[in-house]
Amino acid sequence: MNPAGVLAAVRPHLRPGRWSLSTKLVATMVGLFLAVTLATASLTVLLMQDYLLKQLDRDVTSISHRAVGGPHDLADQGQVPHPDGGGPPGGGGDSLRVTLLAGTVVSSSYARGDASGALTTAQIAQLNAAGIGETPKTVHVDGLGDYRAISVRDPLGQTVISGIPITPVTDTVDKVISLVGGGTIVGFVLVTAGGLWLVRRNLAPLQRVAHTATQVSRLKLDSGDVALAERVPLADADPNTEVGQVGLALNSMLDNVEGALQARHESEQRVRQFVADASHELRTPLASIRGYAELSRREREPVPPSITHALNRVESEALRMQGLVEDLLLLARLDAGRPLDREPVDLTLLAMDAVSDAHAAAPDHRWELDLPDEPIEVTGDHARLHQVVANLLANARTHTPAGTRVTTSVSTENGWVRVIVADNGPGVPKSLQRNVFQRFTRGDDSRNRAAGSTGLGLSIVDAVARSHGGTVELTSTPGDTTFTVLLPVH
Repeated sequence: MNPAGVLAAVRPHLRPGRWSLSTKLVATMVGLFLAVTLATASLTVLLMQDYLLKQLDRDVTSISHRAVGGPHDLADQGQVPHPDGGGPPGGGGDSLRVTLLAGTVVSSSYARGDASGALTTAQIAQLNAAGIGETPKTVHVDGLGDYRAISVRDPLGQTVISGIPITPVTDTVDKVISLVGGGTIVGFVLVTAGGLWLVRRNLAPLQRVAHTATQVSRLKLDSGDVALAERVPLADADPNTEVGQVGLALNSMLDNVEGALQARHESEQRVRQFVADASHELRTPLASIRGYAELSRREREPVPPSITHALNRVESEALRMQGLVEDLLLLARLDAGRPLDREPVDLTLLAMDAVSDAHAAAPDHRWELDLPDEPIEVTGDHARLHQVVANLLANARTHTPAGTRVTTSVSTENGWVRVIVADNGPGVPKSLQRNVFQRFTRGDDSRNRAAGSTGLGLSIVDAVARSHGGTVELTSTPGDTTFTVLLPVH
């Protein structure tokens, strides 16, 4: 991956808004530590540097005045004066001194470590040009380094420039900076590691609450008897803590949801049982109605045309109602999970039979088949699978105009059998596509009772496919509507 790709992949994770709570807490803790440590360290270094420079200024001022009035001062202290008028500045430590009279160098000397001697003309000129006054000033002397220097006049009118190297100050400040930097790094590591441990330990109850919520979110709650056994442990549901309040609220919500789901399941069971019982009970009277209507039409005595028409309508409506009852009874049995027949079913032969029946029912449509050379078999209920293909073909026949091309194909792919019924009709309206497999879902055309649609055909397709461990899908645009049934090979 190129650097631009790596940067693009990493950039979203650099946004604080996408960090986890533990990361934000640790980052905040480390940030505060670094801010306080750096501010304190900077202030300490600056104050120490200022203190050491002031101390150095006092020292250079002291040796400068001593160099000017050395004999008198030493006499006052009961000491023997140095023959040249004051001895080495600073009591023999590292220092430099230049004595000028009317711009002429009277004397110059320096002592630095084991080296000592007179200053060069260039060094004296550098000091003379530095503008040194009675206030200590830092000057750089080539070959010697930085000095804190001061200039005073002696009673003879000579100008005496005295200086002390500031190397001890800079060395001390550098050591303090190194110590502070090292301590900051060690503290950063300790605070980061300790912060991670503490934050993870304190957020562990929240993670357990999140785990419980995740487990519940993975449950199938839309149908069937749902048992919500997942609960936040009592140790993580303490109302005295914020995390415990969240855990307690989640447990209360799960109790309410479980009660609602149980009530829904019981209601569904009652409705399904009622539909199954009603469908079963209606089969006998409907068969009787059809039988009596047919028997009346076979009466030898002349029957008025109006009565004959009425009996035909009674038989027709009884037949339609019987189909509705049979569909409802089938759905009720599938909902109850009643086992279906399990036998080898040749889907290629089944598709040929279903298309042949559809062609006989609607010869004004163009019925086409796209089948493989070899038979494709699945294990299932032959009658129910035939009903799946027949319902899809009936749906295409009912909701498309004459001349529509309807293609039925069967193929295999990655252990699945794919049964497709596609047409080039007007398509399924977008408003219906989402609920097309729900019961009693009908389009505008299907509300015409003459079409014979009950709104249960596609719901039966979905229920039978799911009972065989498969699925059914719809993709539809004007001119291209495709129903796809996926079934496991075995």
